[in-house]
Amino acid sequence: MKNLLLLSAAALLLAGAQCSSAPAEAPAKAAALPDGFGAYWFQGKAELTSYDLEQGRYGELRKGEAVLVFVTEDLSRRKQVKLDDPAKAPPGDKVPVLKLNTSKKFLTGVYPYSIMTSSYTPLNQATDPRSLKVSTSVQEWCGHIFTQLNLRGKKYAVSQKSYFESEGDTETTIDATLLEDELWNRIRLNPAGLPRGKVQLVPGTVYSRLQHQPLQPVPAELSLSDAPVGRFGSMPASAYRIAYSGTEHEVVIYFQKAFPHVILGWEETYLDRIAAQPIRLTTRATRRKTIQLDYWRTHANADLRWRDSLGLGR
Repeated sequence: MKNLLLLSAAALLLAGAQCSSAPAEAPAKAAALPDGFGAYWFQGKAELTSYDLEQGRYGELRKGEAVLVFVTEDLSRRKQVKLDDPAKAPPGDKVPVLKLNTSKKFLTGVYPYSIMTSSYTPLNQATDPRSLKVSTSVQEWCGHIFTQLNLRGKKYAVSQKSYFESEGDTETTIDATLLEDELWNRIRLNPAGLPRGKVQLVPGTVYSRLQHQPLQPVPAELSLSDAPVGRFGSMPASAYRIAYSGTEHEVVIYFQKAFPHVILGWEETYLDRIAAQPIRLTTRATRRKTIQLDYWRTHANADLRWRDSLGLGR
């Protein structure tokens, strides 16, 4: 009951906050947060899940590992950064969000890739139907790139930094529409509210950067179904499919059907145009372990044991 009261209070607070402006298009109808959401997500810990990764790059599959870090926090609506002291935030500025940090590490020959994407999606989708921010960075021995989207009214402001001449440093805008990077958060908030059918969707920032594709809304079809029986043992699972129209690009996110809807794995199939000869590849990730941990307090050498519990290398 206490958690339900906390959720109700948060909803009332958010309902009183004013959006900067109306969205560019009507999003899918918001779904309420499920029972048990507060008990799971408001206990002062993050959810950490490790995965075996097979990442497509340069025409081949590379073995690596991935980690999804989900955590709730308070974001500044105006600055779109985490609030140091939410109690001191101006009225309407505090936006409770679900944040996802996606980390991927793999090798391409002698040199490593390290990729991080952060997505910030408001908990109250009825009041704040758009994700406020997405940022992605890619580091490898040739150099590094950075892409960030910030919600500004009916547009996303897109800042891109790259060592490639064809991309360079740019500041542009795109229509404020649905983002592939936010769909992972929407699964965790409540899969009943997932958008379905034909939509305009901005492909994932990692795909766009690695394939050197422009970041812009494109037609896609979204569908939700049961995962193949036995795919994840006896655990009932769902499959959320993203199919981009007129291309071979498709993403499938598998997740636990029951709350808290843990992400069990994913597949991304596409035509790798960066290879010497374009080739169809499928990136795959399969879950290893899931734990809840206040990881920001576990930075001593003795805390390396938590990496062991996730099956991660040291």
